[in-house]
Amino acid sequence: MASSAAAKRSPATKAASLTTQEIQQIYTRFQNDLQSLASKIGELEQEAEEHSLVLTTLDEALVEEPDRKCFRLVGGILVERTVTEVVPAVKTNRDNIRKVISSLAEQYKSKEEELESFKQEYNIRPIG
Repeated sequence: MASSAAAKRSPATKAASLTTQEIQQIYTRFQNDLQSLASKIGELEQEAEEHSLVLTTLDEALVEEPDRKCFRLVGGILVERTVTEVVPAVKTNRDNIRKVISSLAEQYKSKEEELESFKQEYNIRPIG
């Protein structure tokens, strides 16, 4: 990590006090969880953007040739459909991806608040 954290026990520690090493491990776990969530959100945002790009292309074909052949990868299998059949499925997938992104963003915010609470409880401050 670029910045370290010093963990000190506050004088008003609870009965189940943690050692400095345990506090550091919990803090590191929080940071790793946040990094993992941020990474997944980024991947899904990219995937949603790719779906939008495909839809932009297919919208043109939908207007000009709605019965045009279209190939779609479903569960690792390439299937042949028409543009009319594929567009609603791609829109549904994109919308579902956006819902997952929203859910993960809420989880990220919640985890971030937990981390801040933990930092205040154990008086953790960045060094440097």
